[in-house]
Amino acid sequence: MQIIIAPTKKMIVNTNDFDTQGSPIYIEETRQILKEMRKLDYEKAKAMWHCSDKLARPNYDWLQKMDLNAQLTPAILSYTGIQYQYMAPDLFTAPALAYVQSNLRILSGFYGILRPFDGVVPYRLEMQSAIRVAGAKNLYDFWGDRLYRALHFDQGPVLNLASQEYAKTITPYMQPHDWLVSVVFGSEVDGKLKTKATLAKMARGEMVRYLAENDIHDIKSVTRFDHPDWHFDADRSTDNKLVFVNNERQH
Repeated sequence: MQIIIAPTKKMIVNTNDFDTQGSPIYIEETRQILKEMRKLDYEKAKAMWHCSDKLARPNYDWLQKMDLNAQLTPAILSYTGIQYQYMAPDLFTAPALAYVQSNLRILSGFYGILRPFDGVVPYRLEMQSAIRVAGAKNLYDFWGDRLYRALHFDQGPVLNLASQEYAKTITPYMQPHDWLVSVVFGSEVDGKLKTKATLAKMARGEMVRYLAENDIHDIKSVTRFDHPDWHFDADRSTDNKLVFVNNERQH
């Protein structure tokens, strides 16, 4: 069983805690993207990033000097958004670290797909960013079926803990025999199930930690996710969707 998660905008450099273990498998494609990003003037880069000058200026300056071979951080430590904070990979046991390296994959607009210990540098580029690379109309078109192929669906199911933006890099290429199981973390509001983004991000991180610490390799065992804030809802779930409901009912 493989697990896919999304990256985060917030990234750091951390060369102290763990050593990197190799390069991203699509590093040459990343070099192509970087080359195109460097062709953008400041205003076009800022428009692509949809951010303020305060964020755009340091990112634009960094873009000009970015070195894909220096000051590399293991991907799983480089991303520092909510999901990764609640995953807390820096506290993993050695077996849990081996588990994520083998089973967890991080989808990325810049790197394509990453193993946890692939060496990366901070970047700002979402999958839905408007940039043309190598004649492709956008990043979804540029990456094509590469990320799907890297997941090896023929070897077992893939658990989808990624956002819709990133899952869309996989779903168009799936074959009838492929098994992708999406996890939904919802809260009951007025009798309806709604996804609250922050709670869902927290739960995704905690689920990755649970899977790694308990060496989970099958979908049925995922439903036993042990957390005081969430319970598995078998009635709302299907073969392709596992639904977990927040235990705090809201009206």
